Amino acid sequence: MGSIWMGDRVRLRGIEPEDWQEFLRIDADTSDMRAVDMIHPPRSAEGYRRWADEQSVKDPAGDEFQLAVHSRADDVLVGALSTSETDQRAGRFGYGIGIGREHQRRGYATEAVVLLLRYMFGERRYHKCSVGVYAFNEASLALHRALGFEEEGRLREHEFFAGQHHDVVMLGMTADEFAERHGFGPMKG
Repeated sequence: MGSIWMGDRVRLRGIEPEDWQEFLRIDADTSDMRAVDMIHPPRSAEGYRRWADEQSVKDPAGDEFQLAVHSRADDVLVGALSTSETDQRAGRFGYGIGIGREHQRRGYATEAVVLLLRYMFGERRYHKCSVGVYAFNEASLALHRALGFEEEGRLREHEFFAGQHHDVVMLGMTADEFAERHGFGPMKG
């Protein structure tokens, strides 16, 4: 029997204490940090160790959780994925994903997002996923469009970094749109 968390390229898993070094290395790239979120002040190696230790035993807050994206071929951590803004009443959620620069353009993000959406739509009964992507992040916009997300709007000059304000493109996908394009996988038991 297979795992809902395993694809051909990646396995989504909990963060392990030993992952701290990879997260430290990924966060060292300013452009990667900015593309995913924002630039944070430097954290010590001990700070990364403690963070990874805490994440490894942290229970999800409802349907909000963070997972490591692990390459099956190379057997290494390549990034992270987290859910956010979960609203069970309305049936919507968001997520964020970051893949380290040296692991990009290998299909890891695409497969990790499909695995996550399959779980959130097919197992947790969410109806819609919404994401915000910085307008300058062409790679992320292309990824989301290829996955089937539709552009729903633009928040003009919504975020500030690198000395200027930047637009955020809002994209969304419903469970029906996901099922039509990607399916929920076979029922095995």
